[in-house]
Amino acid sequence: MEIKVDRYLRKAKKWQEELKTLRQIVLDCGLEEEYKWMHPCYTHRGANIVLIHEFKDYCALLFFKGVLMKDPEGILIQQTENVQDRRQVRFTNVQEIIALEATLKAYILEAIAIEKAGLKVTYKNTTDFEVPEELRTKFAEDPHFKRAFEALTPGRQKAYLLHFGQAKQAKTREARIEKYRPKILDGKGLLDD
Repeated sequence: MEIKVDRYLRKAKKWQEELKTLRQIVLDCGLEEEYKWMHPCYTHRGANIVLIHEFKDYCALLFFKGVLMKDPEGILIQQTENVQDRRQVRFTNVQEIIALEATLKAYILEAIAIEKAGLKVTYKNTTDFEVPEELRTKFAEDPHFKRAFEALTPGRQKAYLLHFGQAKQAKTREARIEKYRPKILDGKGLLDD
């Protein structure tokens, strides 16, 4: 077992018992334990299968290719509408985990089988994301800005489209576009320095 995971579990304040129980269930399925993204991560032959993490109101078991799973119990949750591949099972107490132990093991084994079969998630193309009207207007006004945006990697384009599109008001969308215009012109992504 990974020593960094031990340390992570010792430091957990709210969900310690739940996290330890999830860890044992995952390890019972034969996965390798690693520590990635500051969380316990469980892999099969180097491929990420599940991650254990905690939030303010719940702890969760996250399946990296959860969208490909059957979910006969209806327990997998899409974190937000923009998450394309991952799915969570959320818990608020250790009794919930214990009650679902057999189901969780079956789901983990299915996730391993998906990985062994080489199944891949089909992600949306950048063209499948809505371009806010305010951004289309800026593109029409400034073809150089449009070319700079189109020259960005698909991931950077998606990040900007999501960030701009999440604003509820046109005024906020316009402000966001103006704020990030210099970064786009420099070929940088939303989170790039």
